[in-house]
Amino acid sequence: MSKNIANYRDFVGAKADKFHKATLFQGENLMIGLNCLEPGQVQHVHEHAGQDKFYFVLEGVGLFTVGEEVTEVGPGHVVWAAASMLHGVENRGTERLTILMGIAPPPK
Repeated sequence: MSKNIANYRDFVGAKADKFHKATLFQGENLMIGLNCLEPGQVQHVHEHAGQDKFYFVLEGVGLFTVGEEVTEVGPGHVVWAAASMLHGVENRGTERLTILMGIAPPPK
């Protein structure tokens, strides 16, 4: 496979103590990663000053918080948070929640 092409399924994983994270790409202006949350796992509400972030739900259903909005969404949905906006996600379902995530600019 090319260094510029990846199948997200090659990065899927699980951890018992916290959600699984994998970086697919990190450049000077963008990071793309994969987050896998098992049932009951949470990415607590947080913010990134100076960084925009998006989540694209690949598999499962998540309860997403963005600012004051809390919405449950599934595969095919895009959720985004502008810089400094509070955001997080919780898997209240019975299956793994797999999310493609992007953040720009990337963490240092």
